[in-house]
Amino acid sequence: MASRIEQIIEEIEEYIDGCKFQPLSTTKIVVNKEELEELLRELRLKTPEEIKRYQKIISNKDAILADAQSKADGIVAAAEQRAKELVNQHEVTRQAYEQANETIMKCNQQAQAILDDANRQANAITSSAMSYTDEMLANLENILRNTIQDSGAKYKAMMDSLQGAYTTVRSNRQEIAPAQAMAPETEYSEETEEDE
Repeated sequence: MASRIEQIIEEIEEYIDGCKFQPLSTTKIVVNKEELEELLRELRLKTPEEIKRYQKIISNKDAILADAQSKADGIVAAAEQRAKELVNQHEVTRQAYEQANETIMKCNQQAQAILDDANRQANAITSSAMSYTDEMLANLENILRNTIQDSGAKYKAMMDSLQGAYTTVRSNRQEIAPAQAMAPETEYSEETEEDE
């Protein structure tokens, strides 16, 4: 499926490369909307919902982390700027340091909370994948166990049938031949087979 998605993307790229430029422009092209929409529609159909969902989660996680980093950088920069301004005022130097440190601490707490939430989401996805894998393996284990039990029952039925045939043949030989003419034989049984 992935290879078909790559083919569709290549077709879209080739389609765009093959489009003509608008008159007097080297950046704008003229496209057939229906053809492009058809390629995009097929691409959407070939992309599994599961992949879309995980991509969205990963995209959200990256966006949250990037946003947190951006906010943290902005808060720190603002705090540092404010601290510099306050430090320049002789009487409020101590207050400036306190406010700057408080702002930086809050920023770090917010960034850590966002990172913790992103890690919880990633752990939940991992846990879900492990649970799904375990469920599939449990189903396979049940299938194998049932197959082994069914094969064992069929094997026992076949051995019982062979034992019956063996007993009948042995009995028939004894009826048609004198007892002293027959060589002594050990009667076949499942116990004999297991001893071997």
